[in-house]
Amino acid sequence: MAGALRKTMEYLGLAESDERFDDYDAYPEDASAGDREAAARQDAPVRAVRDEDERPRQGAEVAQLPRRTPVSQVVREPKMNELNRITTIHPRTYNEAKNIGEAFRAGIPVIINLTDMDDADAKRLVDFSAGLAFGLRGSIERVTSKVFLLSPEHVVVDGGAPGAAKPATGPFNQS
Repeated sequence: MAGALRKTMEYLGLAESDERFDDYDAYPEDASAGDREAAARQDAPVRAVRDEDERPRQGAEVAQLPRRTPVSQVVREPKMNELNRITTIHPRTYNEAKNIGEAFRAGIPVIINLTDMDDADAKRLVDFSAGLAFGLRGSIERVTSKVFLLSPEHVVVDGGAPGAAKPATGPFNQS
């Protein structure tokens, strides 16, 4: 156990190593860097130069690759056809936030009913949902005190109150 502790301390730099390396004794301490390089070159294998190396080499023909049209920036847009599905989720714990995120990321509007959750987890889930809506350019709207609607960017939600001032859009206006 002491050996492992000692090695760990040496690795972290908390203790000095007692081991000597083989390379330290290979050169005298007063030898310059040039002398060390020359000694290293002497040990390296040497290849003889042949007449064949001086002849110009014949290159192979380079095949041209077919040209493709340049690909413009990829934009992921959901299809703008009729809305045929809305998901309602009744979470009991914060761990069910993954289900909300997966459905919303797929472009499906999500109704979140938080009546089965305690207030602390419900607040965390609303904060998560607001960030999700903001990140994916969607919107979040309060339906009742514990029911929220997450709608993707391509879905327009009519509030139903004619002439009412439109509330500020954004994840931070949750009053």
